[in-house]
Amino acid sequence: MKLTRAALALTAGALAPALLLATPSLASAAPALAPVSAPAGAAADSDADNRFAIAKILGDPASGKAVIRAAGWALDGTPADRVAFLTTGYARAQDEDNRFAIAKILGDPASGRGVIRAANRALDGTAADRAAFLKTGLRLAQAEDDRVAAARILGRPGISDALRAAAEKAIDGTPEDLRYFITVGQYQV
Repeated sequence: MKLTRAALALTAGALAPALLLATPSLASAAPALAPVSAPAGAAADSDADNRFAIAKILGDPASGKAVIRAAGWALDGTPADRVAFLTTGYARAQDEDNRFAIAKILGDPASGRGVIRAANRALDGTAADRAAFLKTGLRLAQAEDDRVAAARILGRPGISDALRAAAEKAIDGTPEDLRYFITVGQYQV
């Protein structure tokens, strides 16, 4: 089964330029009004396009295990299975991967209060909420936790002037600056 997917992905990659270049010429040759029933070759072309789209998803390094599993089933299935995957199955599998990623974040003992609160809110929300959390919400929640940690460092009695300056600079900086200060910078000062 994996050999079939690998061969299909390789073939799709090799044929991609030819398919992309051939598509506009076919579109311009199409009649103004489409016939009521599609010709036999049209369904095969559509299934080939669907196979190509699924192969692209399989080749994406960001695809999670649920997406890869569902895409594999779709490729091994019928043309209707491929259509179902591309219309609804892909989104469901992506949401399953997002739920798993959020659960891993919640299981990490280093996750802070803001991250845990935002992750729980995302898990209780919609698929769009989970995707938004992983795209930007996690970064913002982590910045909130890092800002609190930097403020705690500033609240310590007797900290050095250099550490105070570095903490204040991090608080005024970007979320990445804060993250760097909390994980590395405070120990370098």
